[in-house]
Amino acid sequence: MNTGDTAFILICSAFVFLMTPGLAFFYGGLVRRKNVCNTMMACVFIMGLSVVMWILFGYSLAFGTDHGGVIGGFNWLGLNGIGMENGPYADSIPHLVYVAFQMMFAMITPALITGAVVGRMKFKALFLFIIFWSIIVYYPLAHMVWGDGGFLASIGSVDFAGGNVVHISSGVSALMLAILLGKRRGYDYASYRVHNIPFVLLGAALLWFGWFGFNAGSALGANGLAAHAFMTTAVSAAAALLSWMALDVIKTGKPTLVGASTGLVVGLVGITPGAGFVPIWAALIIGILVSPICYFGVKLIKSKLKIDDALDAFGCHGIGGIWGGIATGLFAKSSINDVARWDGLVFGDVKLFLAQLAGIGVSIAIAIVGTLICYGLVRIFTKARVSEKEERIGLDQSQHGEDAYPSFNGLD
Repeated sequence: MNTGDTAFILICSAFVFLMTPGLAFFYGGLVRRKNVCNTMMACVFIMGLSVVMWILFGYSLAFGTDHGGVIGGFNWLGLNGIGMENGPYADSIPHLVYVAFQMMFAMITPALITGAVVGRMKFKALFLFIIFWSIIVYYPLAHMVWGDGGFLASIGSVDFAGGNVVHISSGVSALMLAILLGKRRGYDYASYRVHNIPFVLLGAALLWFGWFGFNAGSALGANGLAAHAFMTTAVSAAAALLSWMALDVIKTGKPTLVGASTGLVVGLVGITPGAGFVPIWAALIIGILVSPICYFGVKLIKSKLKIDDALDAFGCHGIGGIWGGIATGLFAKSSINDVARWDGLVFGDVKLFLAQLAGIGVSIAIAIVGTLICYGLVRIFTKARVSEKEERIGLDQSQHGEDAYPSFNGLD
C-alpha cells in the first residue's frame, strides 16, 4: 500500500467527477434556451443514479468474478467484502479507492449519450434507458476490457482510459438512439443556434481539467506512466484545438470559440485509449488528425445522412473514439506500457492493430444491440418521445416545470 498513490487516485477520482457537471455546462450551452434545464438535468440525475447503481451491483458486475469473459459476478454486491485493503486490480491503493475511481467512469459515460437526444426525449424514458443501458452495455463492456478474465483483454486489445468502454459505447448508442427517436420537429428547416457560448467554454475547460485525472489516473499510481499519460493528454487536446480552429478559418474565414472548444474535446477523446501507450510525438499526430476526422464525420451524419445527432455525441465521441482505438494500434509501444503485448503497426507489428480493430468491432456491436434492447424495454413502460406540444413548449417547462431564464418573445 502506498499513501502517495492512494492520495493521487483519490484526487484523480474527484477530477473525473467534475467532468459530468462540466459536460452539463458544455451541452447546456449548445441547446436552445427552452431546453437548457432539461439538458443539464440529464447529466445531473446520472450523477446520483450511477453512484447508487455502482455501489449496489454495478461494480460487482463490471469487475467481479469472471463469467465467460463477458460479465462479472455477484460476489461484491453492495461492496460486500471490499474495504481498505488492496484489491486484485491495484496493489498500492485500497480496493475502495479503485472502486471510487471506476465509479466516476460509470457516471460520465452514459451522460455522453444524452447530447444526441436533447429537445425530444421524455425524462422518464431517458431515466429508464440509462438504467438499462448501464446494465446491458456499460458493465459488460467494462468487464471485457478491464475486468479480470475479460474477453477483449484476453485477445490483446488495449484501452488505457476508455476509448471502447466510454467513447465508442456511448457514441454509437447515442447515434442509434437519435435514429430511433427521429429528428426534432422542424429540424430540416429550423435554425438551431448555440444559445450560450460562455457555457460551452466553461464546460470544455472543466472537461479538459477533469480529463487529466481521467487519463493520468488510469496509471493507478503516482508514477512515470501517469506523467506520460498527462502529457499525451495535454498535447493531443492542444493540437486538436488548433486543428479545429484551422478548419473553421478554411471553411468560414473566422475561428470560433465553439469550434475551439469542440476541438479540444475531440482531442481528449482521441487520445484516451492510447494515452498510456503511445509516444508523446504520436499524441501530436492523433490530435491534429482527430479534428478533421470528426469535423467531416459530423458533416456526413447531419448533411448527408440527415440524422439528428443534436450535439454531435457520435460525431465527436463515437468517431473520435474509433480513431483513437485505431491510432493506438498504429503507434503503441510496449516499452512505454507492457500491458500492450505488441508494438503498433507503425513499428512493424500487425498483431496489436488487428486486436484493436477487433475490440472496436465488438464494442460497436454491443452498443448497437444493447441500445435496441434498452429502447425496447423503455417502450414497455412509457413512450420515448415527448408530444408535439411538449416539444414546442420546451422540455424545461414540459418535463420539469421550470425555466433557465426569463422568457423573452422571439428568443426561443
